[in-house]
Amino acid sequence: MSSTTAPGQRRRIYLMRHGAVSYFDATTGRPVLPEQVSLNELGQAQARAAGEQFAREGVRFDRVIVSGLPRTVQTAGLVLQQLGASAQALSPQTWPELQEIRGGRLAEIPQADLQAAFTGLHHARLGEDTRFLNGESVGELLDRVLPAVARLRADPGWDCALLVLHGVVNAAILSHALSGGQRLLYGSLVQSPACINVLDVGAAPDDWLLRVCNFAPTGALHVEERHTTMEALYQQYLRYRALQDEKKEA
Repeated sequence: MSSTTAPGQRRRIYLMRHGAVSYFDATTGRPVLPEQVSLNELGQAQARAAGEQFAREGVRFDRVIVSGLPRTVQTAGLVLQQLGASAQALSPQTWPELQEIRGGRLAEIPQADLQAAFTGLHHARLGEDTRFLNGESVGELLDRVLPAVARLRADPGWDCALLVLHGVVNAAILSHALSGGQRLLYGSLVQSPACINVLDVGAAPDDWLLRVCNFAPTGALHVEERHTTMEALYQQYLRYRALQDEKKEA
């Protein structure tokens, strides 16, 4: 579908995080490769609820973009299923440069550094040399995400886009928007599973409006949430590492 946006009118981006996944195998407790992890039952329900929210509001997309990792592809598919035949006919575009920030090998992180490695991105403004789980740095993430955002904005062929991406990637896009197009990352911009952010963008580089942030259709007030995803994963990894140590001693 070609854009019908009038000159000078802002366009709309619905920026979602993928639904909930299980990063640790329920049987063995072993970490699942982030490139392979799929939505769990809760994540599927969250994605369907997001699609139902869009349907109730009468939202119609003319562009859908995913990172290509299974959890974003599945989330987008479930969202579009709730929007009727025209939405289901849309073919999501895969932009691999919008994949989540990449961690290193967990086994190589010393015990004393684990908590900082897992939760170090939850501070306010992060330096570009900050690394995620001894892997990719914030600067390296911005090097691939911000040009993708610029490419999307430079394309006149859409008016209302759905982007289904990842927690840290979304935080980078939101930080870019909130700062009027600057290159930075506020790690404290929490993204719950299958949350929806609503951004309007104009022609000028600094013309961004944030209308909604971290709206979760299955729990809009986040009553049960006090911890971040990475804090929960840190506790799960500690249990896994303790089990591995017990096996070695046995």
